[in-house]
Amino acid sequence: MRAISQSFRGSARHSVLLFALLCSIHLSAVAEVFQVSDIRIEGLQRIAPGTVFNYLPVQVGDTVGEDVTGGIIRALYQTGFFDDVRVERDGSVLVLWVRERPAIAEIKITGNKDIDTKALDTALADIGLKEGRVFNRSVLDRIEQELERQYFARGKYGVIIQSTVSPLERNRVAINIEVIEGLTARIKQVNIIGNEAFTTDELRKQFELGSTRWNSFYSKNDQYSKQKLAGDLESLRSFYLDRGYIKFDIKSTQVSISADKKEIYVTVVIDEGKPFRISDIKLAGEPAVPAEKLFPLIQLKRGDFFSRKATTESAERISTLLGDEGYAFANVNTVPDVDEEKHEVAVTFFVDSGKRVYVRRVNMKGNTRTRDEVLRREMRQLEAAWFSADLVRKSRERLQRLGYFDDVSMETPAVAGSPDQVDVDVTVKEKPAGNLAAGVGYSQSQGILLNASVTQNNFLGTGKRVALAFNTSTATRLYQFAYTNPYYTVDGISRGFNLSYKETDFDELIGADYSTNVGIAGLNFGLPISDTSRAGMGIRYQYTDFTAGLSPLAQDFVAQNGNTFNDVILSGNYMNDSRDTAIFPTRGGLRSVYGEVAVPGADLQYYKINYQEQVYIPLTSRFVFSLSGDVGYGDSYGDMNSLPFFENYYAGGPRSVRGWKANTLGPRELLTDDPVGGNLKLAGSVELFAPAPVGGQFEKTLRLGAFLDFGNVWTLQDSDLLTSTGFDLGDLRYSTGLSATWLSPVGALSVSFAFPLNEKDGDDTQVFQFGFGQTF
Repeated sequence: MRAISQSFRGSARHSVLLFALLCSIHLSAVAEVFQVSDIRIEGLQRIAPGTVFNYLPVQVGDTVGEDVTGGIIRALYQTGFFDDVRVERDGSVLVLWVRERPAIAEIKITGNKDIDTKALDTALADIGLKEGRVFNRSVLDRIEQELERQYFARGKYGVIIQSTVSPLERNRVAINIEVIEGLTARIKQVNIIGNEAFTTDELRKQFELGSTRWNSFYSKNDQYSKQKLAGDLESLRSFYLDRGYIKFDIKSTQVSISADKKEIYVTVVIDEGKPFRISDIKLAGEPAVPAEKLFPLIQLKRGDFFSRKATTESAERISTLLGDEGYAFANVNTVPDVDEEKHEVAVTFFVDSGKRVYVRRVNMKGNTRTRDEVLRREMRQLEAAWFSADLVRKSRERLQRLGYFDDVSMETPAVAGSPDQVDVDVTVKEKPAGNLAAGVGYSQSQGILLNASVTQNNFLGTGKRVALAFNTSTATRLYQFAYTNPYYTVDGISRGFNLSYKETDFDELIGADYSTNVGIAGLNFGLPISDTSRAGMGIRYQYTDFTAGLSPLAQDFVAQNGNTFNDVILSGNYMNDSRDTAIFPTRGGLRSVYGEVAVPGADLQYYKINYQEQVYIPLTSRFVFSLSGDVGYGDSYGDMNSLPFFENYYAGGPRSVRGWKANTLGPRELLTDDPVGGNLKLAGSVELFAPAPVGGQFEKTLRLGAFLDFGNVWTLQDSDLLTSTGFDLGDLRYSTGLSATWLSPVGALSVSFAFPLNEKDGDDTQVFQFGFGQTF
């Protein structure tokens, strides 16, 4: 056999110079040209011959000479499968001698705590380091470098990555990557040099990064990040620009680390410049709206310091107003005219309204079950009307509130060839039309809860709601059928029916020995007032069967009024719901007023009115402050002496004043010491909410809170059978503690640790309270 080429050995670490040298030797050694009659490959173990043939630049019948041999070696080597490639000639047969690179038999990662092993395995596989693949040392080197960068981003600058490659039989290797993470470097100090107008402490407040504080374990503010520092520098720049320093400049930023790689020092050198005041405010361009409507939107005043934030917000308000007037493509630019000698700036708002835009069509997509009319009646942006960004937003919110869809999106593409027209494309992702549910839960006030329901919130795609529910616990048993048509009229007046039967054992619920069986047949109507508010009225027939038991108060009530009652009750309500979402809201509020009265001539003559309000105020991107209040009052009229006590209000427990057992606050029977509630209720709560600092899906389903609760109930009518009567704010009970709510796959789980602040003799307190599951 006569060799026509030399051997080419190498790996990813061979230099280009070596390759060029070998190729030059090869070219000088090849002196003959021949026609290939066959191709033979020697040295293959795992790789199929067909794979090699796919990469070969020659085939049987081709002519091979010195201009082809180098290309063969290069092509096979670039596959990454081989450590050695030789090209030889055996007569007219082209012989390829190869040595395969080893295969990866095992990859083991040890010592990593900050980065999950599964995430590392996935990342290694994406790069090309995976069991069963060909081992490439250059890939391992890149992985080591990337791991170092990942740990540097986590503040662990002392990390050591050690890789060991162990040969195994059958040309395989085992790779062991050992990670020595070391300690996380903490920011020791942030220094700011060049500030004169503001103190260093005041400027440091603009930084998310900083030295270790009490909450650093949660905020991680003391862990350096290049991205966080860039954000902090922009916050610092905004701080100065919003106070008139339009020539502010960050001269340099230095980040240094101590010799032991445990402490980081950040130094920022700035040039404040001089503050500039506003000398004049002008409107220019061709605004389609009168200037007297635009100037009030500009929150700038002559003589004040220039503020980039106020200027930008003013331009956005002008743009929004023009958009609501139909000028969807309006453009508002601010042009500052700087006088550096006087340190003044004249601000000009250049307004280009463009053409008024109309909506050609509103297109519905994705509603395979829900009828178009159900969606269109919620739309506030109409066809052939001016385009309004505000009406489009309100339309989307109304569709989301329906509860029929997992997602609602809206796009407003321009109509081709018509610069003054757009379409509104509404795309929905429907939820299942019906819901068949059964569940088990537990609460400390009612024990085991069993429930089942069949619900069609969007019956046959018409938007009507039909529900059949069953609920039972040790204290209550409920059967209910309900039907609601939200658009009984085209104006959005709703009509609903309700049939229910409820058995309540108050001995199990609050300890008082009496029970009620109540059947209801009702009709109700609702009237929309605005996009967030609604008023309603209803009438119901109510049958009550009362069993006195051993309660002296109950026996006295039966003696005076009997134990079977037939009543017609009128009700009215008003609700305003401006929350951004019904589950874990972060802003907005919920306000409701409800009143009912038994009509004259009924067996029971009484009335009740209740006011509730909840307000949510976002403090930061994570923390939400909540205020809630609940006031209720009821009384009798006509021949009755007092509100029927089984219609009383109750307080205490997870849904009221946490730290006390459910429904135990307020007046009690003298002889039995059982709580009986009262006809006046006052309760409320102040709470700070935040998502759990665990990340992942739990951040959306787990919420923590710190609260202060207060409340009680009173009986305003005199009674010789009760411990106390009359209203006294000194009777308010207060508690504070921590809460957690988890939206688990099988129901809501809520827990609280509440500590009463003014417990009195006879109070039934309960520090730990929880509830699991959902009831109807």
